Amino acid sequence: MSELQYKNSTVGASLQSTANITLRQILEPNSVNLRAKKTHIVCTLGPACKSVETLVKMIDAGMDICRFNFSHGSHEDHKEMFNNVMKAQESRPNCKLGMLLDTKGPEIRTGLLKNKEVHLKEGSKLKFVTDYDYLGDESCIACSYKKLPQSVTKGNIILIADGSVSCKVLETHADHVITQVLNTATIGEKKNMNLPNVKVDLPIISEKDKNDILNFAIPMGCNFIAASFIQTAEDVRIIRNLLGTRGRHIKIIPKIENVEGIINFDKILAEADGIMIARGDLGMEISSEKVFLAQKLMIS
Repeated sequence: MSELQYKNSTVGASLQSTANITLRQILEPNSVNLRAKKTHIVCTLGPACKSVETLVKMIDAGMDICRFNFSHGSHEDHKEMFNNVMKAQESRPNCKLGMLLDTKGPEIRTGLLKNKEVHLKEGSKLKFVTDYDYLGDESCIACSYKKLPQSVTKGNIILIADGSVSCKVLETHADHVITQVLNTATIGEKKNMNLPNVKVDLPIISEKDKNDILNFAIPMGCNFIAASFIQTAEDVRIIRNLLGTRGRHIKIIPKIENVEGIINFDKILAEADGIMIARGDLGMEISSEKVFLAQKLMIS
C-alpha cells in the first residue's frame, strides 16, 4: 500500500487523526520515539532521600522531576538537597531532571501546645484564638489566620490536620471563635486547617513565598513553580510578574486545592503553563467521593 493509499484508507485516517504520525514515520528507523514518556514521576525530596546514593537509585527507578516542598525546611536545607541532586545527575548524564519549587502559599495552621498534643473529645467546646503566641490545650488553641472570626459564620466547619478533626462554628467574636468538636481525635502542634466554602482573605504570595522564589527558585535554576492555593487567574499573573525577566524560563503550575480554584479553573488554565490537582486539600473542601468528578471535569 502506498502512502497515498494508506492516507485514504479508514485505518490510515484513524491512526493519523489519533496519533498524528504518517506511515513513512513508522517505517523509517528512529523517526518516531515510540518509547517517549507522556507521564512523568514527580518525587518529593526530604531527609530520608538526601544522600547522593539514594538519589541515584531514584533516578534509575524513574524519577523525572524533583519536588522541593517549601512548607518545610530552610534555604540551606534545600540548597544541600539541590546540590546532591546535581551530583547524582552527573553520574547519569543522559538523564535531565526537572526541578520544582512548591510554595507554602496562604496556609492556615494551628499553634503550639502546652503538652505538644491535645486529645479532643466529641461534643466538647473548642476555642480558636488569633493570638498565635498562645500555648494551646484541650479547650483553646491558636490559629495563624488573624481574620478567622471575620471569615467564618455560625454553622461553618473547620477541619484540622487533614480532616482528622471537624469542628462546627457556634459563635464568632472579635478575636476568637467558639466551636463544637464533632469527632474524637488526638492532634499535635502546627497542624493545617481548612475552611470549606469559606473565602480566605490571605495574599496568594506571602513574604516567605517571595523570598523563596526570588532567592532560591530563580538563582538555583528551578524549572517549575507549583503555586499553592491558586484561586484566580490574577493569582497566576502576580507570580508571573514577580518572576520578571530573570525568571521567565520558569513554568508556573497552579495547584487547584479549593472550591474557588474549581470555579475559576478555565481562566486559571489560560494563564498557566500546567495544572496540578491537589486532591488531598481538595478533599477537605468537597466530599471525597466527588474529588474524582472534579478532577475529571478539569482534565477532560
